[in-house]
Order: sequence, then structure tokens, then C-alpha cells
Amino acid sequence: MAEYEQKITIKSWAEEDRPREKLSLQGRRSLSDAELIAILIGSGNRHESAVELSKRILHKCDNDLNYLGKLSIQDLSEFKGIGEAKAISIIAALELGRRRKETLHKQHVLVRSSKDVYEVLRPQFADLNHEEFWIVLLSRSNKITSRHLISKGGQAGTVADPKIIFNIALQNHAASIILSHNHPSGNLRPSQADIDLTRKLKSAGTFLDIPVLDHLIITDSGFFSFTDEGLI
Repeated sequence: MAEYEQKITIKSWAEEDRPREKLSLQGRRSLSDAELIAILIGSGNRHESAVELSKRILHKCDNDLNYLGKLSIQDLSEFKGIGEAKAISIIAALELGRRRKETLHKQHVLVRSSKDVYEVLRPQFADLNHEEFWIVLLSRSNKITSRHLISKGGQAGTVADPKIIFNIALQNHAASIILSHNHPSGNLRPSQADIDLTRKLKSAGTFLDIPVLDHLIITDSGFFSFTDEGLI
């Protein structure tokens, strides 16, 4: 008889490899990252339990959940035992976690420094493999009233249209704005194109009486503020 692949089910796991039961009896914080992922995928493959497979996935990501959050469906499907449905489950769970973190930084935060803006925007740019350009609108009391995605691009850059930016600012009665975009490469230094765009938008904001207060470049490791560096 030809061999066939038999997936290892939850009931066949060793007692210590049953994360659902462990969560129920000991609470969610008792589970390792691998055990939580194992609950998501439900089963492993012919040679690995769901926990063992999850450990292997995490090992490939240097046990870094932020790195795991950047993987695509295709990336995850390269692991034996992870099909499209399981890959989607992992991605969806990590996205929920990112959004939960984002809700910690609700609107109407008072901006006192560039770091205040960075803390609000950091979850927005987490796990992105492409560049996005966002604006933050502020009230006269320097409270954040809203955030708006202006454009998406590739790994090399994105386009920010001044007409779109200031149309949104005018429609939302913004007193001032802050510009922001990410560098997926991890390079925090602004390009000449970033500098030229910032100067152009600052000039337009001055003309419209909607000052551009700052421009933040954000990466996974930190941020660059044009204002802090004297470039705006």
C-alpha cells in the first residue's frame, strides 16, 4: 500500500503538547509563542506535531514575532503542513494583535514632541514591506484629530500629492499637519527626494495657513524627525 501523509491531530499529541487544554486550565499567559501558533494551525504534518511545526516556523524567524508578521501567505506556505488556510489564520491573528496595539494610541493625543507622534504611528507602519505616506491632523491645541493614508508604494518609495494632502487638511479643518512615511529598508536617513518634498509641502502649508510641523521617517528600529534635526 502506498504511503500517505497522516496529519497529527490534537488528540494524538502528548499531554504537554496540548495548548488548548493548557490555555483552558492555566490561562493564556502560560502558553509559549509556539503553543499559541499551534492553536491557530490546529495540526502539524506527518513528522511534526502542531507545536513542533510552530517552533520550526518561529526558529526560521529568529523567534521574532515582528518578523513573522511580515511573512506573506506564500512565505508561510513553504513550511510543510502550512497551507493557504493556516497561513491566513496566522496572518489574521498577528494583524489583530497589531490593531489592538494601535487602539492604545487613540485619536486626540496631545502632541508635545516628535516621540508622541511616533508612538501613535508606530503600530500603523508595523510589519509593512512597502512604503506608505500618512498625514496626521492636529487641532489648535496640538491634539491629534485624525490620521489619513495618502499613498502606498513599493519598497523603493511612494508618491505624496500635495493637492490630496491639503484637500484632506482643509476638509477636516486641520490647524496644522505632520507628515510621515516609512522606510522598509530600515534606513532612517531622508533621501534628497524626502527633503525636497518636505520643503515643498512646508511652503504650501505656509501659504494655506496650515503649517507643516514635522515629517517623521519611521522604521522598525526607530524614527527620524525633520524638526528635531533642524530640517524643517
